Amino acid sequence: MQIEIHYKNNSNIAEVISEDLLIKEIQDGLDLLVNIYYQDIDRIVIYEKNIVPDFFDLKTGMAGEILQKFSNYRVKLAIVGEFSKYPGKSIQDFIFESNKIGLVNFVASLSEALDKLSK
Repeated sequence: MQIEIHYKNNSNIAEVISEDLLIKEIQDGLDLLVNIYYQDIDRIVIYEKNIVPDFFDLKTGMAGEILQKFSNYRVKLAIVGEFSKYPGKSIQDFIFESNKIGLVNFVASLSEALDKLSK
């Protein structure tokens, strides 16, 4: 895993880069959050390919528990990926509402993620 720091609009944004599955269970998400947060960074970009598909099945509770911690720490998150492959109404509604609020963003590209997180 590599962390690249982007600086945009006076914000430090950590981009997590890896070819591996990084979030396989809830604790992995919390570990990632804490490791980056303690580097004094409160904005994170991660890629959908690095997150286990169960995260996107809201019935597992995984997304809710991990994203609640991000909310508690006031850490903004952007997940970059192709989300149309998750056709369920509940996940699509969740993505829509998350993007509207802006603390957690589901986006299609790194540039979109950096734009959202630097506001």
